[in-house]
Amino acid sequence: MSDTVIRIENLSKMYHLGVINNGTLWEDIQSFFARKLGKEDPHTKIGDDRYDRDKDHFWALKDISFDIKQGDRIGIIGKNGAGKSTLLKILSRITAPTEGTVKLKGKIASLLEVGTGFHGELTGRENIYLNGAVLGMKKRRIDELLDSIIDFSGIEHYINTPVKRYSSGMYVRLAFAVAAHLDCDILIADEVLAVGDAEFQKKALGKMQDLSTGQGKTVLFVSHNLQAVKSLCSHGIILQKGKIEFKGNILDAVNKYSIYNTEKGIVNNYWDFENAPGTEEIKVKSAYIQFDGEKLTVKTAFRIITEFWCLEDTLQIHVSMHLYDNNNSCVFAIASKELAMKKGLHKTVFSIPANFMNDGSFYVSNMFITTSSSGFFHEHANSFEIEEERNASDWHGKWPGVVRPNIFDCEIE
Repeated sequence: MSDTVIRIENLSKMYHLGVINNGTLWEDIQSFFARKLGKEDPHTKIGDDRYDRDKDHFWALKDISFDIKQGDRIGIIGKNGAGKSTLLKILSRITAPTEGTVKLKGKIASLLEVGTGFHGELTGRENIYLNGAVLGMKKRRIDELLDSIIDFSGIEHYINTPVKRYSSGMYVRLAFAVAAHLDCDILIADEVLAVGDAEFQKKALGKMQDLSTGQGKTVLFVSHNLQAVKSLCSHGIILQKGKIEFKGNILDAVNKYSIYNTEKGIVNNYWDFENAPGTEEIKVKSAYIQFDGEKLTVKTAFRIITEFWCLEDTLQIHVSMHLYDNNNSCVFAIASKELAMKKGLHKTVFSIPANFMNDGSFYVSNMFITTSSSGFFHEHANSFEIEEERNASDWHGKWPGVVRPNIFDCEIE
């Protein structure tokens, strides 16, 4: 594996919904040994295909593969139910995969749930020793690191208090402090910083970055806080419905996640080249809305983007974008210059300034025109919704019109 510390090949995890056992111990033992020997479960229903996803089966992960190198800082992002926690539990050896292999090199420290390995009746100091032992630390090593762990947690005043009286933030401070001081090669953290305050989150992110860049340790970080993911991680993986949607640079991953996973918009990706919209000269690859921040509001600048393949060299292409409101009325159209494009993948970007569009629902259609043909009209390429954003003192009625450009200063004399 050379400098590769995690190798995942064709990994899948299936859960049987509502199924705990076969009903008897003997049947459970038969099923267990059948799986161990690679044989068919004798208690599977006749005609039941174990690869089918039906009402009784759920694939939390399906056929994912990737490598992680030593010192990488990997951000794993995705919606709830995308498979992020399942992946980390498999890497932490908490649960076993249904199919595929996971190869690990080095010692792993996992921080998956707040307070895992803590006992409520024990003090914070006692739980440091308990939690450290659970994570594989020797008592002598904990003795050496005790003062540093307590100082990092920032709860020294309460360290001799039973942890059942701790808040969730104090729990995670102590748990993270122990895990961060563990002599490990790979640190896995799953959304645990969500309950911490801003000061501790910054401190914890700095510690994880130091573990990676300063000590060469590998960090896997799951969080819905995209700003934290961007500040810590160098690479990103997007999981969607148990499959890898994207893997690459963290900025690209966060950007694509904010595009692909907005509930207010539609992103069309045409992975099947043969059936993608287009002609013999042009094929559309994807169409989406891009913006900075967590939501698209009237005060947000955004970009309307279409990626397409040019299938002929030096083809003269003219692209226009037509924006429609939810009444199917054209708000406006924007056209690009006619360019001679080389064969390959290209992208058009139409930029819409902030404080220009009104709130409401909109959709985009694109027209592609070439000198050698009449081109084609790609209807409903994507759609999106712009939200209102006002101060408490502002008027809260619906502003008239489909645009509301804020380009003039008005004074009352």
